[in-house]
Amino acid sequence: MMTKAFTLLAGIILHFGVFGQTKDFYEKELKAYQKNYVANHEVVTGKKEKRQFHFYPVSNKYNVSCAFERIIDTVGFTMTTSAKTLKHYFKYGRLDFIIDDKEYLLFVYQSKDLMQTEKYRNYLFVPFTDATSGDETYGSGRYLEFFINDIYNNTVQLDFNKAYNPYCAYSPNYKCPIPPKENFLPVAIKAGEMNFGKGH
Repeated sequence: MMTKAFTLLAGIILHFGVFGQTKDFYEKELKAYQKNYVANHEVVTGKKEKRQFHFYPVSNKYNVSCAFERIIDTVGFTMTTSAKTLKHYFKYGRLDFIIDDKEYLLFVYQSKDLMQTEKYRNYLFVPFTDATSGDETYGSGRYLEFFINDIYNNTVQLDFNKAYNPYCAYSPNYKCPIPPKENFLPVAIKAGEMNFGKGH
C-alpha cells in the first residue's frame, strides 16, 4: 500500500501542469522573491552587508507537495531559543513529503504568544535543520512558514527555496527558536538561504 506522501506525486504534476508553471517562470518568480527578501530585510540594512546574502540555485525539486495531518495539542511544550530562554509552542500538525524518491516528515508548530494577536493568529511555523546545517547553512537551522488557510484538502505546498535564516544569524540581539530534534531532516536541503557572510 502506498504511503500518503507517495500519493501526492500526482498532485505535484497537477500543480505544475495545470497552472502552466514552467521552470523558467518559477525560477524568475523565486529570484524576484529573494531580491525582495534582501531589499526589505529588517536586520541587515546596509548596502555592503546586503551583498553577503547567499542562496542556493532555485530548484523545483525542493518545492514539495505535503500531506498534512492535524495534531490536537492542548498542552504544548517549550522551545529553547538562541538566548537560552524558552518560548511556548503547540504542535499543530505533521507534514509528509518526498524528495528524490525518499519520504520525510516535519512537524508544524503554533506560537502561544502569536496566537493572541490578530495578524498572526493563523500563523504556522516550520523550523528545521538538515544535513547542510552548520556547514553550508546556518548551524541553528532555518525557518519556513505558512498560514492555516494555505492547507487545502489536507495538503500544503512547502517550498524550501524560501527557507530563511533566523535573525540571530545576523545579530546576537535576538531570541530565535532552535528547531526541535524531531525536525531534523537526514538529507541535504540545498535550497533557500545559505550562510550569511563572505566566502561563498
